[in-house]
Amino acid sequence: MKWQSLVDNRQRFFWVLQIAGWIGYALVNYIGSKVFEMRDIYVFVIVLNAYAGCLMTVPLRYLYRKIWNAKPWILVLVVFSASYITGTLWSVVQKYNLWEIYRHGYRPDEWYYYFQQGLDAVYIVLCWSGLYFGIKYYQLLQSEKQKALKANTMAHEAQLKMLRYQLNPHFLFNTLNAISTLILVEENKDANLMVSRLSDFLRYTLNTDPIKKVPLDQELHALMLYLEIEKVRFDERLSIQIDVSDEAKNALVPSLILQPIIENSIKYAIANMTVGGVIAIKAQVFANELLMEVSDNGPGTEISNGQLVKASGVGIANTKDRLKTLYEHNYSFVLSENSPSGLKVNIRVPYEKANKQ
Repeated sequence: MKWQSLVDNRQRFFWVLQIAGWIGYALVNYIGSKVFEMRDIYVFVIVLNAYAGCLMTVPLRYLYRKIWNAKPWILVLVVFSASYITGTLWSVVQKYNLWEIYRHGYRPDEWYYYFQQGLDAVYIVLCWSGLYFGIKYYQLLQSEKQKALKANTMAHEAQLKMLRYQLNPHFLFNTLNAISTLILVEENKDANLMVSRLSDFLRYTLNTDPIKKVPLDQELHALMLYLEIEKVRFDERLSIQIDVSDEAKNALVPSLILQPIIENSIKYAIANMTVGGVIAIKAQVFANELLMEVSDNGPGTEISNGQLVKASGVGIANTKDRLKTLYEHNYSFVLSENSPSGLKVNIRVPYEKANKQ
């Protein structure tokens, strides 16, 4: 159906240009007849000539479609030959119309007079052929651009899905390992609670389209599901501070964009502390940009030029890759030391307001 619709549109486009072009030819000749003060009956001759030209050039379209993929020298030869023959025949029709209608049945002395001085008609048909090929090549170029754009979009979406789904097994492995540990130490109640919350979190991740962005408020809800799982592990060793403005809550962000950063803080900061671990999440809108910050008060790590010197795991790299894929160069991702201790991650992305339903 889609292919048929495309063919119908091209057919319609051809006929619109064909009719409009020959109407334009008739108007130019009509203006010329006014300059040379031709009799009114000449208008009828002009209409007949344009009508004949319109009909006689239509077969050229089907001929050119047949030889479209031919070798260049064959293409040039056929175009010039077909244009010459069509232009000559059209010239004969024009002379016949002129002599029969405008000159009231005049007959030339010799039959070959019909074929003389027909180069003007040949040039016009040749121009018609040039326009046909030019428009056809332009349509082909546009079609190839659309195909390339579609392929690029599909590749872009595939990359986003790959990066997004990469988080699930990474997080799942860590969580299942923690559940296994709880079972080994016979803390079955906590293990059961963690399994239940893990189920809720995974349900959210599987039901969320990895391509679409979600409101930050929804993202925070998912993060709390994840943090509730971690709270089972760390209990009072982990506390959460959230400071997010109402405007920021309504901003669109990639789904689970903050989760690997928080997971990184838990793994390298909270897990190494015996008491008082804090993870702070802040977000605000400033100058039409969404500013997000995740910080912890752990032991920190060595940072150089906003990058981890000893990078490990996939969380930070995954987040940076997703931001780059989604926003190209219109974002920032900066790591810095937190005061008095710990690591701070700042993310800046364009502010996009979510549509409330």
